Amino acid sequence: MLRAVLTLVLFAAFAPSAIAQTKKPNIIFILADDLGYGDVGCYGQKKIKTPNLDRMAKQGMRFTQAYAGSTVCAPSRCVLMTGKHTGHAHIRGNALIPLRPGDITIATLLRRAGYYTGLIGKWGLGEPGTTGIPNKQGFDTFFGYLNQAHAHNYYP
Repeated sequence: MLRAVLTLVLFAAFAPSAIAQTKKPNIIFILADDLGYGDVGCYGQKKIKTPNLDRMAKQGMRFTQAYAGSTVCAPSRCVLMTGKHTGHAHIRGNALIPLRPGDITIATLLRRAGYYTGLIGKWGLGEPGTTGIPNKQGFDTFFGYLNQAHAHNYYP
């Protein structure tokens, strides 16, 4: 049985002023906890049908030589968001440690490039009132759970 909890959808869409100036690609990045590379059709899954994900993969980009930054949630997302190697990222476990004000995230870089950024799902890199909340880490819009434990049984 495929057991995957969708945890993060990172999207960047054209800012209205950026459309007129230059054509940039839309970016949709889906990160799913506990989903293996062979669990969707575009990577070889035969038993469980994933036509929408397969279509997105066919029209976009597939990663075939990549690995998770860590074996657990928060450090893996920290590595993804900051681009730092696991040994250099300061979030090393699922403790309630927030991203710091000086951390540069992919969302910060996309915003600087004229993208509108949004995050939907499980965050786990900053609790309410800390420097790690998505809106302080480059995201224009956020909808979901800041605390990763809250997302284990429900979708926002």
